[in-house]
Amino acid sequence: MRSSPLRRTVLLGFLLMATVGTATQAQTTREVPAATLTAMVAEPLATPPSGSRQSDVTIVEYFDYNCPICREIDPQLRKLVATDPKVRIIHKDWPIFGEGSVYAAYCSFAAAHAGKYQQAHDALIGSKDDLDSKDDVRKVLQAAGFDVKQIDADIARNKKEYEAAIARNIRETTALHLAGTPGLVIGNQLVLTGVDYPHLVQLVARARKSYK
Repeated sequence: MRSSPLRRTVLLGFLLMATVGTATQAQTTREVPAATLTAMVAEPLATPPSGSRQSDVTIVEYFDYNCPICREIDPQLRKLVATDPKVRIIHKDWPIFGEGSVYAAYCSFAAAHAGKYQQAHDALIGSKDDLDSKDDVRKVLQAAGFDVKQIDADIARNKKEYEAAIARNIRETTALHLAGTPGLVIGNQLVLTGVDYPHLVQLVARARKSYK
């Protein structure tokens, strides 16, 4: 797997933040203002949520398909959805790693139009290689059974819509004061440290308790 200096820096920073947070028992979450939260989950969404349609806890994830920590977290989120029937996840593309990331996001939007978002998302987030170029992204999607010519045609037709979706996500990450991917909001709490599956379960339980 190719690993750029920027990605290594993001990875190191994320791990350092998690270590410092554990050592000092610093604040692990910050409450999201109600207006910001309402805007985040409002329809229309560029991609369909995963998990329960009758959820009592919503997780919003701001991610980049090239982010190594996003790739690490994804299996934990899928496990959470598989084991908790009352959780839903809204995936929000925040492509900060360049052209390949932007194109991968557009491809996922196009797949959503075709009713195949989850297949595209799983293939892209599960890639073992960096997606630095359009060709890198196309190879992954072709291997997953997608017709990339159809995807490119959809992007050409709907590019303004897709640009607007990413612009919306960027406005939200700015409002949340996020420094980089991944960004997780569980219930009304922005997660400030690294998370594993047990921590995700705890944060979901805390969200439910706050609603009572």
